[in-house]
Amino acid sequence: MQDLYNPYDNVLKVVDNAASILGYEENDYATLRYPERELKVSMPVVMDDGSLKVFEGFRVQHSTVRGPAKGGVRFHPAVNHDEVKALAAWMTFKCAVVNIPYGGGKGGVICNPGELSEREKHSLTAKYTAQIAPLIGPEQDVPAPDVGTNARVMAWMMDQYSMLKGHSVLSCVTGKPIGLGGILGRSEATGRGVMFTVKNLLSKQGRKASESTVAVQGMGNVGSVTAKLLHKEGFKVAAVSDVSGGIYREDGIDVAAVLAYLNENPKNLLADYHEDGVSHISNSELLELDVDVLVPAALENQINASNADRIRARYVVEAANGPTTLEADEILQKRGIMLVPDILANAGGVVVSYFEWVQNIQELCWSEDRVNEELKTIMDTAFEAVWSIAHEKDVTLRTGAYLIAVQRVVEAQKGRGIF
Repeated sequence: MQDLYNPYDNVLKVVDNAASILGYEENDYATLRYPERELKVSMPVVMDDGSLKVFEGFRVQHSTVRGPAKGGVRFHPAVNHDEVKALAAWMTFKCAVVNIPYGGGKGGVICNPGELSEREKHSLTAKYTAQIAPLIGPEQDVPAPDVGTNARVMAWMMDQYSMLKGHSVLSCVTGKPIGLGGILGRSEATGRGVMFTVKNLLSKQGRKASESTVAVQGMGNVGSVTAKLLHKEGFKVAAVSDVSGGIYREDGIDVAAVLAYLNENPKNLLADYHEDGVSHISNSELLELDVDVLVPAALENQINASNADRIRARYVVEAANGPTTLEADEILQKRGIMLVPDILANAGGVVVSYFEWVQNIQELCWSEDRVNEELKTIMDTAFEAVWSIAHEKDVTLRTGAYLIAVQRVVEAQKGRGIF
């Protein structure tokens, strides 16, 4: 049976709720319900075996009211139009809640990058960039890496865009290699922001890192960095997982050993990892562990109506985009489980992307220490603002984050006027 879930419906419900609490009339925020631009493209690629395959992709700009659209490019078989629309909207609110001068955008190509050779992936990237080139650029829309893409793909995008312009345009994308205008600390930025968020949350609860256990679902870039940094800060990381399943040890796993194992070979999976005292569990079991902090860092809708009543963590910090459905949100709230939303918790990546864009434009280069210090300042300030308004209005932290974000976008729109 086909799944009829539409992630964009979630966006609309949350926006409507925030606007209602803020006392806005529909005319005040109607523009937020509609993306400004949506582009569907097709890319013919000659495959290594000589056959021709046509790939489909999207680029959506939800809002450019507060600045250029900003958002990643996703290469994944499950990419679809509604998902890209939702991710673009989430970027609008993510940039607003941390108060950086961007709007929201997102891109995606329907493909399995693991099945493509380097040449095929390069050709696909170049053609996708050429197809969306009329919409992107340093002052219009600045892509970045996402699921299935990385710094190398961003370098290819930058190169193709520069070829079309006739000169190098380093600031047209972020998340690039260091030698091509990338920024120190970018690869760890999202996970580092999650770590700052976990520390801020537990500080409000009067809890110490050494007394707190954590489970991290997903060991991609965000999850692995989050686990590493939380472990370094003294947290007991009791469980981690990847697509093959998870590993668990009540007294804490050896995060450094796990990361070393995963980095040895890209084919290494946790299902084959062995360590004294470690038991193997499923991803579903990891979500339901009795830990202090659960960090979903995989894909969307991992916590939903079917498992929310079995979540035993005291706190959920969303490192992935949209890992919790609206139905699950309500269940967790009723059960007294505090959740820090994705648009706040995982905003570290876009914050440091903003730093990279600024440096490219101004031809500056910051030290990694300065990048991390500036990131901490922004994440701490945003958390404090969300915490304060949530308690002032007696709402959840997710609603608090959207109150701030929606208000900032609406006020910017009012200031500019409707043409």
